[in-house]
Amino acid sequence: MKSSPKEVIKISGGIEERGVVTGNFYDKYGSRNPIVRRIMKGFHGALSELVDIANPNSIHEVGCGEGYWVIRWNKQGRLARGTDFSEQVIVIAKNNAIATGVDPSFFDQRSIYEVSSLSDSAELVVCCEVLEHLENPNAALAALTRIVSKHIILSVPREPLWCTLNIVRGRYLTNLGNTPGHIQHWGKKDFLGLVSNFFDIKAVRSPLPWTMVLASRRA
Repeated sequence: MKSSPKEVIKISGGIEERGVVTGNFYDKYGSRNPIVRRIMKGFHGALSELVDIANPNSIHEVGCGEGYWVIRWNKQGRLARGTDFSEQVIVIAKNNAIATGVDPSFFDQRSIYEVSSLSDSAELVVCCEVLEHLENPNAALAALTRIVSKHIILSVPREPLWCTLNIVRGRYLTNLGNTPGHIQHWGKKDFLGLVSNFFDIKAVRSPLPWTMVLASRRA
């Protein structure tokens, strides 16, 4: 029996590439902290529910990090692939894929701003925990409109709740609870407004402490 992604996933630990914090700074997938595990269970449930609603024949995760979800979906029998701007993180993702018996060629290095309709289109595009790291989220969303053939799932930390919870658990106190690499901050209403500028919102979930949206391509 092959190990699950959770058992073998390696994370970047917040390595920097071109001055940007890449991948996951904290191992949220492998944490044994009961609070973190409960929070991640909510995220997993919300994302899995929205993927089931979309019921895609193909998935492209933009900003796939170390490959946790792409590997998980492929192990479930879904056709999924992932891209990330970081060469270092894609190497980690490929190694994680090999360790779990998934084809490492499902991962490629590419910036969100560079995605192409010819090579990157999918029925469902997933872009979770990415936009808060970007200097130009509007340009990123405009780029994603090129590759969404049916649906897109987006998520970001819900502020100020995210930073407040970090402070409560004693993390990143010198930055007032802001996770390293987060340069954009949205409340739920503001994020829904941003997404609606580019896509038609179909469903919203609020797993603590995120805002997660299923949207469709605008005709």
